[in-house]
Amino acid sequence: MIKLNGIFKYYTNKYRKTYVLQDVNLEIKDGEFLTVMGPSGAGKSTLLHILGMIDEPDNGEYHFNDEPVHRLSEKKRTELHKHEIGFVFQQYHLIDELTVYENIETPLLYQKIKGAERKAMVAEILDQFNIVAKKDLFPNQLSGGQQQLVGIARAIVAKPSLLLADEPTGNLNSEQGTEIMELFKKLNQNGTTIVQVTHSEEKAAYGNRIIKLLDGRIS
Repeated sequence: MIKLNGIFKYYTNKYRKTYVLQDVNLEIKDGEFLTVMGPSGAGKSTLLHILGMIDEPDNGEYHFNDEPVHRLSEKKRTELHKHEIGFVFQQYHLIDELTVYENIETPLLYQKIKGAERKAMVAEILDQFNIVAKKDLFPNQLSGGQQQLVGIARAIVAKPSLLLADEPTGNLNSEQGTEIMELFKKLNQNGTTIVQVTHSEEKAAYGNRIIKLLDGRIS
């Protein structure tokens, strides 16, 4: 599904390059559940953002289902992202002006899914996450844990083929965290490829492969 060859990402400051990712080579098979671990500042979130086509590498090649992402126009990359990828952010990234229902509905609007089908898909996920009673609330009326649940619901509502999760259970209590990991496990068993970043050995164990990043390199 995914092939990264020689990926570099750096920032230039006063003629000096600071490398965030260095010569990353990685293959992710369809249906894998991969965990990325490493200390803070190792480049884990940057790697996820590149996989999610939210950021671009400075050098290297990225193939997604045989599409050369590194050669695609921004428009093509955005289309691919919209239809294939769900992203769970560490900081929720919910839209403050939209209700829980509208936040979850957003990816379906981008995909131009018709009204009745959209309604049914959002209703199903609200039910699955046990947040039907919260559907008309705004993000600032929710606790951090509830916001994260909405963020995860939004990421999976459109049934993406690839789910990227950056510390998905970091703001949840242990019970909610376990529920989410069990949900990810189920999604993976049903065919969704998952890449998660976590510091937790316990959460990492849900995946079927672990890679470690250190100073921007896979160690």
